[in-house]
Amino acid sequence: MILTVTMNPAYDMTYRVERFERGQAHRVRSVEQRIGGKGINVTRVLNQLGKYARATGFADHAFAAAAELEMPVDFVHALPWVRRTVVISESDDGTATALWEPGARVSNPHAAEQLSIRVAGLLPDINGLVISGSLPGGIDPGLPAEIARIAVEAGVPTICDVDGEALRLAAEVPGVVLMPNTEELERLTGLAPVTPDEVVHAVRPLLERGVRAVIATRGAEGMIAITPEGAWVAGLPEVLAGNPTGAGDSAAAAVIATLSEHGEADWPAILADAVATSSAAVVIPVAGEIDRCLRTRIAPTVVVEKLSTAQPTTA
Repeated sequence: MILTVTMNPAYDMTYRVERFERGQAHRVRSVEQRIGGKGINVTRVLNQLGKYARATGFADHAFAAAAELEMPVDFVHALPWVRRTVVISESDDGTATALWEPGARVSNPHAAEQLSIRVAGLLPDINGLVISGSLPGGIDPGLPAEIARIAVEAGVPTICDVDGEALRLAAEVPGVVLMPNTEELERLTGLAPVTPDEVVHAVRPLLERGVRAVIATRGAEGMIAITPEGAWVAGLPEVLAGNPTGAGDSAAAAVIATLSEHGEADWPAILADAVATSSAAVVIPVAGEIDRCLRTRIAPTVVVEKLSTAQPTTA
C-alpha cells in the first residue's frame, strides 16, 4: 500500500467558460465539484496506475465521509471546515486560472501528534509515502519533516512535495525525495536557476546534506532529476496544451509508484515516466486524472538526457 498525506484538503471547483476576461461577466458552460488537495490527487492517479493507495491527513467529518465514498481514507478530524479551490478552465485555448482559499485553522492542540501516530501505525503496511500540499493554520511547518523522518528511518520511500518553511525543514531529512517546482526551488535554495546546469548547481548542497533525490518540475520545460549518482533532464518533443493543475501530483504518483516497487532506482526511467504521466494529466480539465492511453502513447517519445556537469556527489 502507498499512503498519501494531505494536511490542507479542499473541495475542487472547476468552472468551464469559453474565454475568461478580467472584469467581465461570464456564462459558465459547466461546473464540477470534487474532493481535492494535492495528496488526494496523488491517490487518485495511483489508483489509475493500478496501485493501492490510502489517503490520510486532516479533514472535517463531511469531507472525510465524502472521500470515503471514493477511496480508502483514514483522516484525523481536526478541521472546522474544508476550503475550496476554484479553477476557471477556458475551452478556447485550454488556459486555466486558479483561486486558492487559505483553509481553516486547526484548533485541536493534539492534531499533529494524532496524525504522526496514525502514520507511524501504518508504516509496517506501506511501501511508499507522499506528503504533499500546503499546511493549515495552527500546524507547525516541521510536521511534514517529522513524519518523513519516521518513514525514511522505517525504510519507506518518501516524497515531500511541500513549500516554504515546511520544504526547508523537509530538506534536512536524510533519504527524502523532494519534488519542488521552479518557484519552490527558488525559495528553498535562495537562487534563481534558469538552465538545467544551474538547477544542478543549486540542488547539490541538498544532496550533500543527505537528500536522496530532487526532481525539479519545470512545467513546459520538463523535469530534472538530481541524485548523488548524476542528473538527467527530460521532456516531450512537443509540449501539450491544457490544464497544468495537478500535473505535479501526477508526477509524484508516478515516482512513488516505481520507488515503492524497486530497491534500486533507475532515475532516467523514473523521470521519463513522470514526464509522460504529468503530460497525460495536462489534457484532462480536472486535477487528479490522467489520460492513460495518451500516457502509454507518449511514453516512448520522452527525451531523457544526462547532464554532463552532474558529477556524482559524495556525502
